[in-house]
Amino acid sequence: MRDRLILLPGWGLGVSPLEPLAAALQGLDAHLRVQIEPLPLLASSDLEEWLDELDATLPDNAWLGGWSLGGMLASELAARRGERCCGVFTLASNPCFVAHEGWPNAMPVETFDGFLAGCRVDFQATLKRFGLLCAKGAEDPRGLSRLLVSGAPNLPVSVLISGLELLAKLDTRAALQAFRGPQLHLFAGLDGLVPAEAASDLLALLPDVEIGVIEQAGHAFLLEDPHGVAAAIQAFLHECVDD
Repeated sequence: MRDRLILLPGWGLGVSPLEPLAAALQGLDAHLRVQIEPLPLLASSDLEEWLDELDATLPDNAWLGGWSLGGMLASELAARRGERCCGVFTLASNPCFVAHEGWPNAMPVETFDGFLAGCRVDFQATLKRFGLLCAKGAEDPRGLSRLLVSGAPNLPVSVLISGLELLAKLDTRAALQAFRGPQLHLFAGLDGLVPAEAASDLLALLPDVEIGVIEQAGHAFLLEDPHGVAAAIQAFLHECVDD
């Protein structure tokens, strides 16, 4: 099913940020079947439970991709599926979202802990702050932030918190190294959530995969330029199929 592509969204904002990209991909190739899959609604931060649900829901032998947390989950699912996955691509997705000694170019622990505490106290205010960080580096950050937050689904706080807890402990480096299929990882030069320096760290870890940085863009670059991102993904897919 090399004509089937799955897109997984990021934390908290639902599927709407991926819809322009899905439409752009479909416009480039009418034979490509693009499916946006919402993240599991789990009040658990156990990675295996999240992967079990995705693995049971999503078709086999498809391309797996995602934005931010969605990209991290796509990477883990690709490693689990192995030859049952055509390839994986990630958008603004850091192998480790929260910084630690082995992966310093990520969100500082104190900043993340503030997010988590804020979500427990006032998740609406935290989501607005998150939207602003996603839109940082955009041409119209406030307008983009409003667009992101206005399309966010009304999720239970327990689900939002479990997603954040999963985000805090996820480390996809081993999964990316284990997956033998094609990989594309795109980062943003002005990202307020994932430092652009993570791209060179990932290239050092995976010297044989495709890694790019879109310089004048923020975390939500897939919404700023869906056609440009779609073209990059389409070129990657064609290159892999031609090989």
